[in-house]
Amino acid sequence: MTTTPTPTLERQATEPAAEGTLAAGLKPRHLSMIALGGVIGAGLFVGSGAGIAAAGPAIILAFAVSGVLVMLVMRMLGEMSAARPSSGSFSVHAEREIGPWAGLTVGWMFWTLLCVGVAAEAIGASHVMQGWFPGVPLWVWVAVFMAFFCGSNLAAVKNFGEFEFWFAAIKVTAIAAFLVIGILAIAGVLPGTDSPGAANLTGHGGFLPHGTTGLVTGLLASVFAYGGLETVTIAAAESKDPRRSVAGAVRTAMWRIALFYVGSMVVIVTLVPWNDSSILSPGPYVAVLNSLGIPGAGQVMNVVVLIALLSAMNANIYGSSRMAYSLVQRGQGPKALAKIGGGVPRRAVLASSGFGFLAVLLSYWWPDTVFTWLLNMVGASVLVVWAFIAVAQLRMRRRLEREAPEQLSVRMWAFPYLTWVALVGILGVLALMLLDENNRIQLYFTGGLAVALAVAGWMKQRRAVTAQ
Repeated sequence: MTTTPTPTLERQATEPAAEGTLAAGLKPRHLSMIALGGVIGAGLFVGSGAGIAAAGPAIILAFAVSGVLVMLVMRMLGEMSAARPSSGSFSVHAEREIGPWAGLTVGWMFWTLLCVGVAAEAIGASHVMQGWFPGVPLWVWVAVFMAFFCGSNLAAVKNFGEFEFWFAAIKVTAIAAFLVIGILAIAGVLPGTDSPGAANLTGHGGFLPHGTTGLVTGLLASVFAYGGLETVTIAAAESKDPRRSVAGAVRTAMWRIALFYVGSMVVIVTLVPWNDSSILSPGPYVAVLNSLGIPGAGQVMNVVVLIALLSAMNANIYGSSRMAYSLVQRGQGPKALAKIGGGVPRRAVLASSGFGFLAVLLSYWWPDTVFTWLLNMVGASVLVVWAFIAVAQLRMRRRLEREAPEQLSVRMWAFPYLTWVALVGILGVLALMLLDENNRIQLYFTGGLAVALAVAGWMKQRRAVTAQ
């Protein structure tokens, strides 16, 4: 049994804010910068170091392959979101095309992923601040960040848009400056530097120093670094022209991924040996700037990393609250979270922030047990979300071609072949996770969460059918 989105979900994208509806408070400049900066996260600035250490120069290939997969997923999601904008995004599409159990599963899994991400980012940002202010306890910074972004998201959606606009502007400026400096250094025209040529790409064990095993590890690291791109399709539902906003964001996602991720990896492994200890600490970007003698590089990148973490916190509180609101509007969660005030689902914001803060507390009380379990449960969640997106798009595209072809303002390339390629790729990455012990544990925990949510959704769906 499948259901159609509720009238409220269909109206909220086009009607002005009213009591009980989401506000269309995001402007085109907000969405443009959210889409542009959404691909630049702490995972790129910090997490990529582990991938480089594992794969060596082949990290370029790993990010390119996973980047193609992400492009396909975003194109599929863009097609569905442009045709049927909704704050529930892929959860609404999965419910409509696969069944209510699928919408519940992917929606609450994504909500859990974002809330745990809020905790991890708050802790990471607090560590950066403690490096500057060692006398202030970590919990103080966590409390300040959580309270600030919870409060700003409670006030109005335009607050989220404004913060993300400026956060993204800083991140884009930083990464663009890094790429320009790096290209000049590679070309040998940066004052005080000589071109390294291909020495770091072919030396120190070669392009594939750890063979295919290292490439697989780098591939997995690169896949998870791309997480967070989905938020722009959620945000577009609160703009004045969601269909056009989603279409524009998706169409430019391709060059952003190639430029920011793959371009950065090319610059890093060309200028610094992949086995340099500074790649892991203080991080690959700082390592490159230090090797070029850029003054204050470490502190500059610490500021950028802090901004990336705070940006992710802000986006995750926003995205999780809208996903929760959409779920309860469709009868897939506690009705108490559905109340809207001033165009904002304030109870959903409080619930999402509260879960994130609880996760922070768990990291202090039981860091090696409960908090680790939480991290493992969301370890492969983004892949599960992508798989549901692919299946939903396969079904929705065929239905739209029959019923409303005029709504296909964004079309998946070479449908259905590339959709199947993406789905096989997602399943392939999940299979690769079984080869590594640490990733295997994450896969088991994530699988357990997915099965539990799917069973709960299926039982709820069955009860609804029986009651009719």
